Amino acid sequence: MEKKQILIIVCAAIAIIIVVIIFGLMSREKCKPANLEMWGVYDESEIYNEFIDEYKKTAECQVTIIYKKKSFETYEKELVDAFAVDQGPDIWLIHNTWLAKHKEKIKEMPEDLLLLADFRKIFVEVAEHDLVDSGKIYGLPLYIDTLALFYNKNYFNSAGISSPPETWEELIEDLDKLTTKNQWGGIERAGAAIGTAENINRATDILSLLMLQNGTQMVSEDKKTSTINKGVILKDETYYPGKDALRFYTDFSNPSKRNYTWNRQVPYSIDAFADGKSAMMFGYAYHIQNIASKAPYLNYGIATMPQIKDREFDINYANYWAYTVSKKTKSPEEAWKFLLYLTQKEINKRYTQKTGRPTSRRDLIDWQKGDNLNLAVFVGQSLTARSWYQIDPPVIEKIFSDAIESVVLGSANIEKAIEIANDQINLLMKD
Repeated sequence: MEKKQILIIVCAAIAIIIVVIIFGLMSREKCKPANLEMWGVYDESEIYNEFIDEYKKTAECQVTIIYKKKSFETYEKELVDAFAVDQGPDIWLIHNTWLAKHKEKIKEMPEDLLLLADFRKIFVEVAEHDLVDSGKIYGLPLYIDTLALFYNKNYFNSAGISSPPETWEELIEDLDKLTTKNQWGGIERAGAAIGTAENINRATDILSLLMLQNGTQMVSEDKKTSTINKGVILKDETYYPGKDALRFYTDFSNPSKRNYTWNRQVPYSIDAFADGKSAMMFGYAYHIQNIASKAPYLNYGIATMPQIKDREFDINYANYWAYTVSKKTKSPEEAWKFLLYLTQKEINKRYTQKTGRPTSRRDLIDWQKGDNLNLAVFVGQSLTARSWYQIDPPVIEKIFSDAIESVVLGSANIEKAIEIANDQINLLMKD
C-alpha cells in the first residue's frame, strides 16, 4: 500500500474519531445528569437495587436513583406535605383510584416515549381506565391485583362440596353446608366472610364489585355526579342495581335471611379464615403472605371470584399501585424512561418473581399462570378487572362502610342508606 493511501486512511480514521468525540460531547451537553428520588410503599429497596444498577449501565444520561420505602399509613399525607413545600419524590406510587385526586401533582408521560396504542397492547384494560386521561398517560403499573375467593379445602371436602362456587347463587347453596350454628342460632363457623364492614377486610371493595357486576353506573359520564342510586331500565322494567347490591351484601349478616352466615361478633375476616372460623373469605394476592404467617399449615385453595349467573361476561375488581412522575421533578423524561425500563417484559417478569405479584403485562399472563400456581387465578382475572372513578378514595371508602353498617345495625333501611351514600359522594364531587 502506498504511503499516500495510508495517509488518507489515517486521516479518515482521525476525522471519524473527532466527529464521534464532538457528537459525544454535544449529546452530553444535552443530556444532563439526573438525580431521582423514588418513593414506594410495600417493596423493600432490595427489590429495586438490581434493576437500578442495570439501568444505570444502559441509560443515555448519567443517572442516580434512590429508592425509599414509606409507611402505608402515613404515605399519602407525607406526599402531600412534601409537595406543598416543593420537596418530595421525583417518582412515586399512586393507587389505581388516586388519579382524580392527585392528577395536578403528576407530569404526564411524553408522547414520544410511549404511544397510547402501545400502552393498550402492553397492559391489561383496567390500567388504561385508571391511569390514562384525555389520551395522556399518567402512570405505569408493575402489577395488577384482583379480588378472589379463598376457601378452606378441609371444610369443603367434609361437606361433600367438590369444587368452589363459580356464581353467587352457588355460593349461597354452599353456605347451607358450610355454616355451623349453636343451639341458640349463634354462628360458630361462618360460611363466608361477607355482610358487615368493620370486621371484614376490603368490605367496600366487595360491595363495589357487586355493584359493578349488577350493572350499577357508579358516576355520570362527565364524572361530575354520583349515580349509585339510579335506576336501570331492562325489559321495560326499572330496577336499582346499586340498591340491590347493598341489600345482597348485607343479607349475609341478616339473621332472617337464608344466606345468613356472618355478624359483627365473628373475628376479623382474615383472622377468622386463618383460625378456621370461616370457610371462605375474599382477598387479594397479597393476602397469601398474611395467611402463611398466621396459619402456615392451613389447607386452602384460591378460586375465581363468584359471578352473576347467566352473565354476558365476567367482571372482577382491581386493586393495585402504579408508578408516576412528579410535576415538580427536574428530570421528567429520565424518570419516565426508568419506569418504562421497569415495565419491560423481562424486567417485569423478574419483578413479579421477586414480589409474588400478578403481572400487569398481557404478554406475561400465560407465562405466569404456569410459573406460579398461587397467582394463576389473580393474573387470569386481570383481563376482566374493573374499577371506578373515585374523587377521594379514603372518604368514599368510609361512606360505603357507613352505608353497610347503618343497614346491619338497623339505623337505616336499604333505600335510605344508598341515598345517603349517594348524596355524600355528590358533595365530594362538588367541592
